[in-house]
Amino acid sequence: MQNGNKPLIICENLVKIYKVADLEVVALQGLDFTVEPGEMLGIVGTSGSGKTTLMNILGGLDRPSAGRVSVDGIDLLSLSEKALNEYQRLKVGFVWQQTGRNLIPYLTALENIELPMTMAWVSNHRMKRRWAEELLQAVGLYERRFHKLTQLSGGEQQRVAIAVALANKPVLLLGDEPTGEVDSTTAQTIMDTFRGLNRDLGLTTIIVTHDPRIAEQVDRVVAIRDGKISTETIRQVSQLEKAMVGEHPAETEYDVPLREVTFQEFVVLDSAGRLQIPKELREQLGIGKRAQMELEDDCIVIRPVPGEDETQGAKRLTLEEQIALLFEEVPTAQRKPGFIARLIKPAKK
Repeated sequence: MQNGNKPLIICENLVKIYKVADLEVVALQGLDFTVEPGEMLGIVGTSGSGKTTLMNILGGLDRPSAGRVSVDGIDLLSLSEKALNEYQRLKVGFVWQQTGRNLIPYLTALENIELPMTMAWVSNHRMKRRWAEELLQAVGLYERRFHKLTQLSGGEQQRVAIAVALANKPVLLLGDEPTGEVDSTTAQTIMDTFRGLNRDLGLTTIIVTHDPRIAEQVDRVVAIRDGKISTETIRQVSQLEKAMVGEHPAETEYDVPLREVTFQEFVVLDSAGRLQIPKELREQLGIGKRAQMELEDDCIVIRPVPGEDETQGAKRLTLEEQIALLFEEVPTAQRKPGFIARLIKPAKK
């Protein structure tokens, strides 16, 4: 959903290092990332890839160690704790995987939605009630407005949670595995709700998940690997095909048959021009620590070095292997900050 406006989210060379006791774990390693206003985006990655860390930073729940992050023109690194709390309350809506983090069980659906407005000092009861009812109507649960959590299914609870997240009219909606604890049919209903709100309200939406099938539901999917954006997949719908079935492109982008939808995957380069070559491709071609790169016509060709494969090059440890090595082989006295970084990057000669 590109437009002429400035991106709603800008991340430049984002770094996040977690320190636990004497250990350092690098969650984000120079990540570059932008999101346009009104875009519906999916973020995928394996456990430990950094996707949840990125969501927490965008939501103001965590601060990066270095780099720049801006949301709706607000520099999150420059905010005080008080200003950051206000940003969380007014600019961002959260939908968590566990419904217990989204809703208060002894309140009705309507009361759950009104609560964030009360916390934001909205005193006009009639205005709160009207907006809460509009949100329940938007998520298809107006008839269940007086029901408590025990009277709602898991999918209905998540749709109420989406309405709660929108109570203070945020500019950014974040979903952390919002379909992770429901069946596939209910998950589709929840995704339809996200999509409808994105379309009707122009709401910028980011959904973090481990499910690669999300590409069928959103405008764009970015994959995070080792703390960096590695690839992005863009969902494209043929304007001609939609016109041929007599449907307006802007209104039925997600309703046309799947055969009319195409997905184009791109490798993403960071600000320094670096890219990640997937492990399966390196193994298939026998690329080890080094490779040959040549310019041929209008393309760049990367070839393995003859006689060298990954087993001959220096093995790069995974994050799990690094931590295991620290605990199994390194005495406690030697576990100093920066040790993991030295494992990843060889010392300069």
